[in-house]
Amino acid sequence: MDLRNIISGSPQDEQQFWYELEKTVMISCETQADIDEALKTYLKLIANFGQYLPTEYEWDKCSWFFLEAPLFRTHKSYLRKRIIGRLRKDSSNPRLHLFANILLFDGRDRKATFEYMLEDNLFGRLVELVRTKRDEDWLLWRVVLDLMYEMSRMQRLRPQDFLSINDDFVHYLFGLVEEDPYDHEDPYHYPIIRMLLVLNEQYMLSPSPSGGKCMDVPTNKVIKVLSFHGTRYPRFGENIVLLINRENETSLQLLILKVLYLIFTTTATYEYFYSNDLRVLVDVIIRNLLDLPEEAGSLRHTYLRVLYPLLTHSQLSQAPYYKRTEILRMLDTLSNTGSTHFEPADPTTMRLVSRCLSVPWLKTDPEENGVVEKPEKLAHRFLGITLSQKDGESNVSLIEVAAQNEKPGVITPSRSRANSKVNQKALQITQTV
Repeated sequence: MDLRNIISGSPQDEQQFWYELEKTVMISCETQADIDEALKTYLKLIANFGQYLPTEYEWDKCSWFFLEAPLFRTHKSYLRKRIIGRLRKDSSNPRLHLFANILLFDGRDRKATFEYMLEDNLFGRLVELVRTKRDEDWLLWRVVLDLMYEMSRMQRLRPQDFLSINDDFVHYLFGLVEEDPYDHEDPYHYPIIRMLLVLNEQYMLSPSPSGGKCMDVPTNKVIKVLSFHGTRYPRFGENIVLLINRENETSLQLLILKVLYLIFTTTATYEYFYSNDLRVLVDVIIRNLLDLPEEAGSLRHTYLRVLYPLLTHSQLSQAPYYKRTEILRMLDTLSNTGSTHFEPADPTTMRLVSRCLSVPWLKTDPEENGVVEKPEKLAHRFLGITLSQKDGESNVSLIEVAAQNEKPGVITPSRSRANSKVNQKALQITQTV
């Protein structure tokens, strides 16, 4: 097969560019040489006529052309291997952009693509591209960052993959959060923060706990950087508080809660957040705990596991005590001792509520006793930094928090939204009557 007889190779305008791009992948290929020639021609058009791909929309369009065409549908396995191999070695930004986009879309539709990428040692290459391509080609950089995030949240990284993540790379990501965003429609640096959150989760999950104990794990570089240099990166904390206030996807709420848990159980980061952000966080936790229906038990338990160290170790443990009455009322409601609108609390909720009620400044009326003893610090050995260990409670909690997960895209259930739908339906019935 000679594609030169089919493709002119020199489109004169945008319409002809798209026409020839589509023709390249619509043809029938009988041999691997034919497949390689078709892929080569497609890539040549992309590389030579980038003026027709000025925005993310056009890049997505040419990626979907490829994925939906007979060429890919007929030879998926071979072409996936070829594209993964080319992404590892190629140096052309347009071609890298296409490879990353194709693998991103294909992996979202088929998890095995991300698994194969990890098996083929592509994680380190993605780290390298994220570290080096931002100033060269911002659209390429965003796609690679999204690919790295999706690949990392769908599966556990291997020990050799963690070797690709050094302190400089984590500093680099935190530093980007401090900068003014390239994309003014994304003032919170959402893609970068998601990447830091999923890296934190990977450290929490590796290696998997055994026999109820935490094994030696790689140093969590996300928490390590915040421990030693947190004052350089205040925006990360500000933004995750804003994000958890707005986020309605359960999996992302859990990612945020996991990093909050480690921040409030690591001595060096107890006071990482500003006091005003802590108060907002308390408001969000109270609202969300009261809004979660009975079936959202795992998320409720994770919020409660974060609430205890938040109240115990942060600046909130010092007078004036923020919303003491509201917190006690919320805990009372969750334990079902003062509300007829909640189902009987499950044993885990009761245990976690009881733990929160043991916070000294919640137990002691500040008007009766202005001095509240600060409890002993939670301790665990997690960062590769030696901390004292009092008992197994922190390790158990760490395992429980790390184990919580949810499929991407699942929206957190809500009492208020459910009640709103019921009221709207009742109103419609009333109006029809």
